[in-house]
Parts: sequence; structure tokens; C-alpha cells
Amino acid sequence: MLESADVSTAAAEPPEIASRYEPVIGLEVHCQLRTATKIFCPCRNRFGDPPNTHVCPVCLGLPGALPALNREAVSLALRAAVAIHCRVQPVSVFARKNYFYPDLPKGYQISQYDRPLATDGHVEIPAAGGFRRVRVQRIHMEEDAGKLLHEGFPWSGEKSGVDFNRSGVPLIEIVSDPDLRSSEEAHAYLSALKAVLLYAGVSDCNMEEGSLRCDANVSIRPRGREALGTRAEIKNLNSFRNVSRAIAHELARQAAWLESGRDVVQETRLWNADRGETVSMRSKEEAHDYRYFPEPDLPPLAVSPAWVEEVRSSLPELPAGKRRRFVAEYGLPDYDAGVLTLSREVADYFETVARESGNPKAASNWVMTEVLRKLKQGAGDDEGRLARCPLSPSNLAEMIRLVDDGRISGKIAKDVFERMWSSGEPPGAIVEREDLSQVSDRTAIQAAVDEVVAANPGQVETYRRGKTATLGWFVGQVMKKTGGKANPRLVNDLLKKALAG
Repeated sequence: MLESADVSTAAAEPPEIASRYEPVIGLEVHCQLRTATKIFCPCRNRFGDPPNTHVCPVCLGLPGALPALNREAVSLALRAAVAIHCRVQPVSVFARKNYFYPDLPKGYQISQYDRPLATDGHVEIPAAGGFRRVRVQRIHMEEDAGKLLHEGFPWSGEKSGVDFNRSGVPLIEIVSDPDLRSSEEAHAYLSALKAVLLYAGVSDCNMEEGSLRCDANVSIRPRGREALGTRAEIKNLNSFRNVSRAIAHELARQAAWLESGRDVVQETRLWNADRGETVSMRSKEEAHDYRYFPEPDLPPLAVSPAWVEEVRSSLPELPAGKRRRFVAEYGLPDYDAGVLTLSREVADYFETVARESGNPKAASNWVMTEVLRKLKQGAGDDEGRLARCPLSPSNLAEMIRLVDDGRISGKIAKDVFERMWSSGEPPGAIVEREDLSQVSDRTAIQAAVDEVVAANPGQVETYRRGKTATLGWFVGQVMKKTGGKANPRLVNDLLKKALAG
């Protein structure tokens, strides 16, 4: 019997408690493969259709129905394995994982156990001074279970339903080593892994639709100790934010538990997002609880070296390689390159802007700040939002050239950016229609400078006594007098000469 009490106030414990323990975190990520049909039958693999409309004797587990492995599912699993730098096993074996649950029609799940498809990979995540590798222990193939429906129907108050449309959808499970040391690192790993899978075209990775699901194995140990602590597996993590929140809460809960003199028990816990805490679900199963044995209806899966090489040669440039190229080719800092390459669409957008503007650093700044800020105001992920982006990379590149050529100031560029985003117009047309061109006429700017200096003798004296920070105030006054159009560099130069006396 598990202890049911929870330390719900653990997150409020003094920081010195956490400083005495080291977090040890590993993630198990289930990724639905982007196939047209299910893994062992010809039923459609499609989200959102009415319940139980894509089912057959195979995925319903009816007597006498036999599975037939989907080659495209294997190809996509191989793409993931190669993209994550795994060693693909020449022969892997499907097994039956036996357990009872209402959404599992056969009473077992076809998975892989002791002979998985691929092992020994890694994913790179940001770290101090650059990036570091998080090891991936294994990738194995399996079929998904159905989905229990607890709400949204007239009878939901009295009973639950089950939708078998998802039963038999092809999955890979990607199991990391316990290399993560904080909730922030877990978030970074999940983000990097998602980017790799999207680049490789393995899955749409939509967590809201269940295409990407994550369980977290969390434990703590006294700092300096080698042996691992007792772990809890956290389920029901349906967003990146909830992964971070659940792990942070569970680390604090376990630390507070140990500080109170009790032992952490091995168990499966559920994340309750409304209450912001993990709650006990059941004791944690061991492998022998599932009574694994080889699947008698499927032969061993043989993957030739030629097949692996064919997959490798078909992969696009992946995030880590693209990040390194952006640093080398465009002179970007590691951080900027890391942000820009998390999404393939954002990376392609940036690269077009950088190439057409001739100013990669300005392109990086505008995309990372203004474009991504605007995208986050829309619905969906960066990829979906970018497809509906009203600002073409060519227009953004043209605006950067206008700034570099001195035709508009950086301040005016922000106004032009907002108008481009709203209208989709090119920046040249906006600048011409609104008469926003920067004033670089030295005589006109000198006249404005002389007026401001003459009208503010007190401020001039303050500047000349050594308080040169007031230069910014003078610049603001000149810009106000010129309607914000004066060339800021020329304004600075002329003001310094005028104020020097």
C-alpha cells in the first residue's frame, strides 16, 4: 500500500533544501509517426474523425486477425533513429506487453522490449558556454492504445466511452538516459527533440492532439552521491509548460519528503495542472509485471545497412548542423543560432532575410525579437503561425536595407514593421506614402541642433560640467523637432560639436 500523503507545500521549502540534493531526470517520449495508415492494418491514421470510424478486426483485437507491419512506419522510425544519432540494430524483435485497460482491446500491446530498433543516440541542448549532449538510451516501435472519453457527450456524467481510432497508430518511444538535472533542462531537451523530429518529417509533434506525449522519471540524490534515488514516474504531461511545472513540483516534493525523515516510494504519479501538483496514481510497474514475450505473429524486423544509408541520405540538414553553420557562416552567437534553428520554418525565414538583406545580425535581431513576438500572439505553434505570416522575408530584408542605407532610422523602422505586418505592403511603399524617409540634410539638422542648444542654456552648462549623459536628452529634443526623421548618427555628431563649445 502506498502512502497517500503528499507534501503539497514542497515548492515553498527554503532553497537550502534543494541545494543539498541533485535532481536526476529522464524522459520517455512517445511520438506518433506520420503515416497514412496504422502500424499493423490498413485503417487510416487520422486525428479528429468521429469515434470508432477507423477500426478493423486487427486494431480491435478480434480473434483470428493477424498483424502485418507497415513499411512506411519502419522508415519513419529509422529517420528518427538516424537523426538522433542512434545505432540502428540489424535485427529487432516485437514483443507483447501484457496488461489490462479498457482502451487496450487485445489485452496486450505490441511493442519492443529487449531487442529495440535503435540504441545509443544523443540530443544536444544548450549549456553554459555552448551545448551538451543528453544521451538517448533507446528507440523502440510500438502500437498506440485507444483513447478513453470522459466528457463531451450527453452520457458523460454517468459513464465513459472508448475511441479505438487511435488503437494501432504507429508510435516510437524515445527513452533518454537520466542525464537531465533540472526542469529547465527537461524543457530544453523536449524542445530540441521536437525540432529534430519535425526537421526529419517523422511526426507533426502536436502535443494538443497527442502526437507527442511525455512521461518524466524524476528522482533526487544527495549531492556528490553516485547511487540513484528512488524515482517517481509522472504521467499526464500534455504541454511543454506542464512538463517543466510538474518536474519542478516533484523535485521539491521529494526533497521536502526526505527532509521530513521519510523515504520516497517508487510510484506512478499524475500531474494535476489545476492544482499545480503531482498526485499518487499507483505503484510503479517493473518490466516483469508486463510478462513480455516475443510476438508470435510477427517475424523479427531486419534492417539492412543499405536501408539505413538510404534513410541517412534522404534527411535534410538537421538543427544541430544548421546551428553550427549559422554560427560559422553568418557569425551569429550560439544562443541566437540555437533559437533560430528550433523551427525549420523559422530557420528558413531567417536565412532568406539574411541573404537578401546582406546583414545577418540585423536579420537575426528582427526575426528573434519582432517576428517571433508577433508569431506568439497568434494561435498554434511557430510552424503553423509562420505559414500565415503577413510579412514576407523579402519585405523584411528590404526594410533592413532601408535602415542600412540611411533612408529610415531604427525607430521609424519599428513603425514601418508594424504597418507591414498589418497590411503586407512592401516597406518602400509605406515609407514613400507616409513620408517617413530619414532626413540626412546636414544644414537642416544643424539648424534644429542650434535651436535646441540655444533654448536650453542650463542643460548645456550641465553637459559641459561633465554630465555627458544629458546628450540623450538633447538627441530626443532634436528628434522631436524634426518629427523623428533626423539621421540619429548625424544628430549625435552635430550635438557633440555644438555642446563642446
